[in-house]
Amino acid sequence: MFGFNPLYLTDGYKLGHKDMLADGITVLYGTMIPRKFKYISKTIERAVSAHHQFVWMWLDEQWKNHFFNKDWAELKDFVYDMTMYLGLPMDGGHFKELHELGYLPMRVKALPEGVETLPNVPHETFKNTVDGFAWLTLYLETIVSSALWKGSTSATLALAYRRNVEEWMDLTSKDSKALIPYMCHDFSARGLSPWDMVSSGMAHAFSFKGSDTLAVIPATRKFYGVARNEMPINSVNASEHSVSTTKIFTVGEKQMLLDWLKKFPIGILSAVMDTMDITKVVKPGGILSEIKDEIINRDGKLVIRPDSSPTPLTPVEIICGWDGELTDRMKKADYPEFYTKGLIQCLWDIFGGTINSQGYKVLDSHIGAIYGEAINLERQVEIYKRLEEQGFATVNIVLGIGSFTYQYNTRDTLGFAVKGAWFERAEYDQFEGKDFKRGYDIFKDPITDDGGKKSLKGRCAVHQDAHGEYYVMTECSEEEESMGELQLIYEDGKFFNPTTLEEIRNRIDYNVREKAISM
Repeated sequence: MFGFNPLYLTDGYKLGHKDMLADGITVLYGTMIPRKFKYISKTIERAVSAHHQFVWMWLDEQWKNHFFNKDWAELKDFVYDMTMYLGLPMDGGHFKELHELGYLPMRVKALPEGVETLPNVPHETFKNTVDGFAWLTLYLETIVSSALWKGSTSATLALAYRRNVEEWMDLTSKDSKALIPYMCHDFSARGLSPWDMVSSGMAHAFSFKGSDTLAVIPATRKFYGVARNEMPINSVNASEHSVSTTKIFTVGEKQMLLDWLKKFPIGILSAVMDTMDITKVVKPGGILSEIKDEIINRDGKLVIRPDSSPTPLTPVEIICGWDGELTDRMKKADYPEFYTKGLIQCLWDIFGGTINSQGYKVLDSHIGAIYGEAINLERQVEIYKRLEEQGFATVNIVLGIGSFTYQYNTRDTLGFAVKGAWFERAEYDQFEGKDFKRGYDIFKDPITDDGGKKSLKGRCAVHQDAHGEYYVMTECSEEEESMGELQLIYEDGKFFNPTTLEEIRNRIDYNVREKAISM
């Protein structure tokens, strides 16, 4: 991705910062921190550390392929562009010095991916390793921030969905807890940029295995150690509206389903059924009733997918029913009672099912339901709650988690910020008559803010207390900064302490289960 000089992957105002730094500066140390959770569900208290390995592996590859492995003569166009961009002459000598060095002189430490922290605990720190390249720490801030915040935010949201699933499955569906990794399915790819498709897709896969985001497969193999003979995610055969209309306008919906059931005689088959009027499909005596025997006798499950909800209804009412007054459009449906009963009750009326060990109704194993439009955390919980009140187990509905969740976020959702915290400067002691280096702890604390933008001061270390909670120690000495939970992951073009998707999923499992018990 981005087959051009990575010097362009920054903010324009970074160009003059080398000459704005304090004279004699040798090293600049920065932190990446989720500062405050102002624009996210109030049920979320912690942020998941995510994608440090992915981002720095990708970033290192970009610089090697499109900068260090190129002749400087091929890269000088950047200097010409910036001269025109700023309307000022630019020498670009420091860029050439970096090119001659041949690698990114950066040292990066990060928390293990999959752990979670309260606000204002650094997830990553980085500094330049070669004197004179302090400007590079500033220069990389833009792309590091841009590439990291999304993955952490999506991983945090996915973990919140996972916690909700765990809670409600434990309450109503203990017999089916093996299905938890598939209860929230990633539907987000089409609503995201290519980068976010990969980033959010892998973040969702930290907590779940159900996903239609195919890019997760090669990405986790490349960046997170998934073997060629392993599959990090799974999905099922499923239709879409364009496919359905070709059948509806030629043979009709009933024959469409019969054709598909015959074409795919085993396994799960998901059929979108709101292309026209889903109520005639799920009503008593309707299409599903007419082909019930074919469904029941098939070696697999037919999953019904409605993915639209007419105002003022939401997905909650489509799945669980509504007790309000029907609109004129609803009344025109073939079976208006669908709106008051909801999808799960309609399927139960036709297929029935069993009562599980906790006394909740579970649909016959040959029929199921999935809903993937406009799902968010609040609706997820409301759906589970409403189903439980009606005597239905949570396992009856799989939710598709799409761009309504993973795209409606910004860097401010978890308040992510990359800020300088410490620098080293070459100075001269006139009394001793010799040169020396001095470190400075720095921070920002704007009086016009409520305190949320106050940055950490000095070099940092992260530790765990007796309950496993992460906390930050600031203004550290070099020795203190070397200890704690922040692990070295990258230095001077080399990688350290690699992690795998399996290890990350184990940490997520710990967050959901063991850690919840201890806190």
